[in-house]
This record gives sequence, structure tokens and C-alpha cells, in this order.
Amino acid sequence: MYIPAPFAEIRPDVLHALMREHPFATLVTTDAAGLPSATHLPLLLDPGRGPHGTLIGHIARPNPQAAALAAGRVALAMFHGPHAYVSPTWYATAPAVPTWNYAAVHAYGVPRVVEDPAGVRALLETTVKAFEAPGSNWSIDGLPPQYLESMTAGVVAFEMPVDRLEGKFKLNQNRSTADRAGVSAALANGDAQAKATVKLMVPS
Repeated sequence: MYIPAPFAEIRPDVLHALMREHPFATLVTTDAAGLPSATHLPLLLDPGRGPHGTLIGHIARPNPQAAALAAGRVALAMFHGPHAYVSPTWYATAPAVPTWNYAAVHAYGVPRVVEDPAGVRALLETTVKAFEAPGSNWSIDGLPPQYLESMTAGVVAFEMPVDRLEGKFKLNQNRSTADRAGVSAALANGDAQAKATVKLMVPS
């Protein structure tokens, strides 16, 4: 990821926070010929496993990308935070052009396929618990055993220890205090994405 110095975010707690708050990620792998493939999927972060944490997830077994997960090649998981259009009319400085503010984290690592059925089930249980609403009593334990077995067999579960993290928080850090204030004020009156973006804005 191209990261000019003003936009580089290296604090692990900040990067992990975005990954947890925006877990629907894009996983990119390459095949033996170097051709890329991508799957959009939820990825959970276990921050205590490894120097940068470990990601867990699963994809459908018929997905051609499943073969790449077992190939021992580096994969890239992209987490997309809030983002918003920035109008030059919001700046105190002129001339200026439009831009886009956003936050993103890239996590690199070599996936490991989870083969043990008990491990696959545990991974799926962890995923369900992470996303079911508070107070929900739904559990995979309540599924008919044969149905659960077929569903479990239909996925490829994996873990990806993160070897490297990159963060880009492009939030007008290269603009003047007055320009940043104008953008913050405008985004604060925008839609949900704009409001979420302004919360990340670097204080003047």
C-alpha cells in the first residue's frame, strides 16, 4: 500500500481497533502462476497470538481460493475503515482539489488451514459468538448433528498469523489547521460514513 509519511499509522492498538471494528475484510491470495484472487469475508483478530496477532476465518470449500490457503504463500487481508469525499470548498486554502479521506489496514501472513474437525467447529463457534447480537441464545450446538456435520464439511477454516501490518489513515494531516477544521465541520454534518470518518481526524 502506498503510504506517504503524513498518513502512516503504526500504533498496534489503533490498527487492531480498526480491524476489530470493521471485520468484514478482503482476503487476497495468488495462485501458482501469480494470478490474484479475492474473497470478501469476516475475519476475527486474536491479538494475543503472535507479534501482530492472528486472523481466523473460513471460506466455502468450492471456492477456488481454498487451494491457495494451503499453498504456503503470503496472503493479504485488507480491512476497510470509514471513508468520505472531501470537497475543496471546505478548505480555507485555495486553490485546492477534491480528495477522499479514509482509513485502511493491510495485514500480511501465511494462512494455515485448520484440518481437525474439532478445530473447525471451535473456529465457527468463535465466529458465531463474535457476531450474534448480545443476549442471543442461538448456537451451532442447537443444529441437527448431521446438518452441522455437512455444513462444517462445506467450509475451509484457516488461521493467518500476521507477519506485517500496514496502516494508512488519510485524514488531511498534510493540510493546515484551518483546512482540517473546515473538513471536520463539514463531515460532522454528513452521513454515517462521514461522521465515522471525522471521529478519526487528527486533532488540530
